[in-house]
Amino acid sequence: MSNRRLVIAGTGSGVGKTTLTIGLMAALRQAGYRVQGFKCGPDYIDPTYHTAVTERASRNVDSWMLEHDMVREIVARASQDADISIMEGVMGFFDGKNPLTNGGSTAEISLITNSPVLLVVNCASMARSAAAIVKGFQQFLPEANIVGVIANRVGSEGHYKLVKAAIEQECHIPVVGYLKRNDDLTIPERHLGLIPSIERGELTPFFEQLGQLVHDTIDIEKVYELALAPKIEINDPIFTKPSVPQVKIAVARDAAFNFYYEENFELLKAYGAELVEFSPLKGEMVPQDADGLYIGGGFPEEFAETLAQQSDVKNSVRAAIEKGIPTLAECGGFMFLTDAIVTTDDTCHEMVGLIPGQVRMQTKLAALGYREVTGKPGNFLFKGDIQAKGHEFHYSTFYSEKEFSPAYDTKGMRGMKEEGYMNNNLIAGYTHFHFGSSTKMVENWVEQCKAVKKERRDAV
Repeated sequence: MSNRRLVIAGTGSGVGKTTLTIGLMAALRQAGYRVQGFKCGPDYIDPTYHTAVTERASRNVDSWMLEHDMVREIVARASQDADISIMEGVMGFFDGKNPLTNGGSTAEISLITNSPVLLVVNCASMARSAAAIVKGFQQFLPEANIVGVIANRVGSEGHYKLVKAAIEQECHIPVVGYLKRNDDLTIPERHLGLIPSIERGELTPFFEQLGQLVHDTIDIEKVYELALAPKIEINDPIFTKPSVPQVKIAVARDAAFNFYYEENFELLKAYGAELVEFSPLKGEMVPQDADGLYIGGGFPEEFAETLAQQSDVKNSVRAAIEKGIPTLAECGGFMFLTDAIVTTDDTCHEMVGLIPGQVRMQTKLAALGYREVTGKPGNFLFKGDIQAKGHEFHYSTFYSEKEFSPAYDTKGMRGMKEEGYMNNNLIAGYTHFHFGSSTKMVENWVEQCKAVKKERRDAV
């Protein structure tokens, strides 16, 4: 296992962490290193870029949703055969769930994993002041191991030299390089259309260009040197090798449905599930022998017209759920199971029709934030009076004129609310779960699949 890893942290959102992270990954790959990517927090988008650049599945590490031992194990397991791991931060270095603590922040992840930190500073329109910013970050949490700085958005090489001299004199850590102000470096298709573009390889030239730019002005070998870190010891492994499959769970996975945590899949396998992917967008139907169904989030609204035309797919989803196979639909999957998605141009697209009501897209964010979740009575995922953690992020609102049973009680910054939809073995809602927050959810799901499978077999 490689003992080289770096957290790429920013002084705030928008300083260029993602661009620099992708560029560093690309440059390290060009230098011949095997690179493993990680993303701090619940973000689904940035790991997709990491995966495309490194050709290895990027992993989310979240110190609020997950126990700290699990965070360490995720990093250790995924890094086993990599030369270096690059962990992209979220927001500013100290920003997390609560403004009064470091909980859930990039800083906390760096401490949990004992990882060195490269601080990205937007140095536009400043020179010596950049040193004051860096020193402030050093002194705010002295135990955080900030080992170097990358100066972003400098005006020229001369400007960079001024920044570098000030920081190195006052902060006693190296400035390993810079990127100039360059509007052409903006990551294209940051949100909508991202997955198809990556799958078609359209962003590959951009990755290559960005890697070369980083290689030209950032000391890659110095970055590699600074990444040396203590080995992460795992005393009581949480993840186990996959057991012999006992049930088969169909997973909708394509450009419309792609928001999944890799560890969710690994936990399902460890508890006895074989995962079989199918693409609703390509007209692929739910496998007849599926014992469970998982429809994750994504961008169904962007493909609403195509999904509306997939009558056979919708019929197969409806038939599988009505047959009683235990189903979890998260956010985009929840939207897909409603009567219709109404897009921002007021066009109504017919969906599966199992959840009575419509989803209406809007231009403003409808919900954002962490959720603490308990299940409503009868929710098979939450048997045993358990709690789980998740995240909401969506631009749509669900409307229904019929009474229905909510699936969850969720607690966020604005208090408690009922959320989602539940009917027999169908559990759906806007909340994205990380199964690592409650592995009992996975156990319950697999056990419910086994029970339904047995009922079907006995009925034959």
